Amino acid sequence: MPYEVYLKKNEEKRIIAGHSWVYANEVARIENKDKNGSLATVFSHDGRYIGKGYINHASKILVRIFIRGNETDDENFYLERIKAANDYRLKLGYNNCYRMVFAEADNLPALIIDKYGDILVMQCLSLGIDQRKETICNCLVKLFSPKGIYERSDVAVRKKEGLPEVKQVLYGEVPDYCPVCENGIKMLVDVKNGQKTGYFLDQKENRFAARKYCRGEVLDCFCNSGGFSLNAATVAKSVISCDISELALKNVNDNAKLNGFKNITTLCGDVFEVLRNFRKEKRQFDTVILDPPAFCKTADEVKDAYRGYKDINISAMKIVKSGGFLITCSCSHYMTTTLFEKMLIDAARESGRTVRSVEIKTQAPDHPALLCAEETQYLKFFVLQVI
Repeated sequence: MPYEVYLKKNEEKRIIAGHSWVYANEVARIENKDKNGSLATVFSHDGRYIGKGYINHASKILVRIFIRGNETDDENFYLERIKAANDYRLKLGYNNCYRMVFAEADNLPALIIDKYGDILVMQCLSLGIDQRKETICNCLVKLFSPKGIYERSDVAVRKKEGLPEVKQVLYGEVPDYCPVCENGIKMLVDVKNGQKTGYFLDQKENRFAARKYCRGEVLDCFCNSGGFSLNAATVAKSVISCDISELALKNVNDNAKLNGFKNITTLCGDVFEVLRNFRKEKRQFDTVILDPPAFCKTADEVKDAYRGYKDINISAMKIVKSGGFLITCSCSHYMTTTLFEKMLIDAARESGRTVRSVEIKTQAPDHPALLCAEETQYLKFFVLQVI
């Protein structure tokens, strides 16, 4: 018999509003017995049907609801959901590299699918989705006929689901580097070893928007494979791409060569130290870009993250030429927009510089956010002018 999950009184409000997650501590009782990872039906305290989702007793998120009607999770269901998600991106004009499925925001919790040309990269972040990745792969082949499908489920969050980290070819052939085109720039994406699924697709529009602020000498910190650097190089006099990863810097150099850019140089080092050294040398830049990895992945880490963000932003503000720009980002949803802006105000005051806000953006439209789920709204992109 399928599991029947009954919530505690009044715990259904957030979920009825559209949020997918049912936490274990919100549950009053569970009836019947089935396999872990199976489809469970969730009811309110008084027995009203709420929806169905995959259950995992090993996780604090007991059920992830993705069915609100009478559907069942067969292949046709996944075909329709994935096609609807992709149709939304096509409607916006995406065609070469983009996030095809964004988990909860596409009503497919814990499933990420990114498109890099004719290669698809998938992340399975829950037990239920992991158990159905063969079905999902079959759907992707039927819908899109990709040359290859690669799994990048090498993320720590899977441990909370009782799952190991995995990287593997699921279908066809997958090259080490996938050629794509972003904002008119050619890129080689390292889908097997690059960050996330190979590249940070959520900054696509922001990287293009950054061009108008990058005339002159640019310092791109936490540059990864060079997304911001390459866009800056289209207009800048010179770009220094800084990252602690030598592999990332190799990717920057390869991508610069691919596009014929000769105004990019790479610098391997810890960004915190690099910024402090530039301050000591009184070296200044027309534009500094800060796009760090998430400094906090849990609520308990917010205070330390706040200090880290403030540290690098103070240093960056101090090395921006008068009239120049600081482009600064955060990809942690725990560092809310309000908190991030407060940090920038503190950093400006402590830097001794006068700073004004020029532009504020968020993640690209292929990463839509649910108003009922703050976790899906995570990226902050601020352009500041140091005057």
